[in-house]
Amino acid sequence: MNKAYRVVSGLLFLLLTASCVSTTTGSITEPVRDDKDASELNYQLGARYYQQGSYVLARDRLLLATEIDPKMAVAFTTLALTYEALDNLRLATQAYERAVRVAPKDFNVQNAYAVFLCRQEDYNGAAKHFDKAISHSENDDSEVTLTNAGLCMMEKPDVDKAEAYFRVALERKPRHGDALIQLCLLKYQQKDYLGARAFLQRFMSSNIPTAGVLYLASRIEDMLGNDRGRTEYEDQLIREFPTSSEARKVLGSG
Repeated sequence: MNKAYRVVSGLLFLLLTASCVSTTTGSITEPVRDDKDASELNYQLGARYYQQGSYVLARDRLLLATEIDPKMAVAFTTLALTYEALDNLRLATQAYERAVRVAPKDFNVQNAYAVFLCRQEDYNGAAKHFDKAISHSENDDSEVTLTNAGLCMMEKPDVDKAEAYFRVALERKPRHGDALIQLCLLKYQQKDYLGARAFLQRFMSSNIPTAGVLYLASRIEDMLGNDRGRTEYEDQLIREFPTSSEARKVLGSG
């Protein structure tokens, strides 16, 4: 199962939208210490450096932001991501734990830490923090957090718990595409091809299919012995995604 967790916004969110801020000298390399917004400015610069892949510069700015404002949770979380990129998991863990301590009710922080713990194969710890993020009343994207949790449990693996997370995600948002696809894949792996078809049909009723989705649909119909359905999906795949690897698989087998 792919570990492509969607770190719900508040973190990658701010990270990708942080604007490039100049100091009073006009240079982004000048440390900002005296301005009343110094911590925010250094955070934004650090986030921008992280986005650009300049991890050492990002680390230095983010450390300065947290030094100026020791309660700035988003700076600690972004610092944790930076330490991960620098392959320093010990300091990444410390930064995540500091973020959780200073903002225990921030569901974005809880979700980010849970994703990190899952990457470290601490599945029980991840579930604990996912559950905190999910239960927060202000988490309007709880279906995404639930899907993250389900993906993590698939890695454990705990298929029953994963399915439970995915199903609750659909209770909260019945057309949530990620949860529908994950349940489709889960049922396919369990050889419940009718169940897989049902979830895929729900997905396709409200989402635009990718080459991978059309290929999966063709495989499901093939397993159900529906040659006509398989051919229709394969034809659509070749027509809409002629250069995809999935189309080459179909053409190569045909």
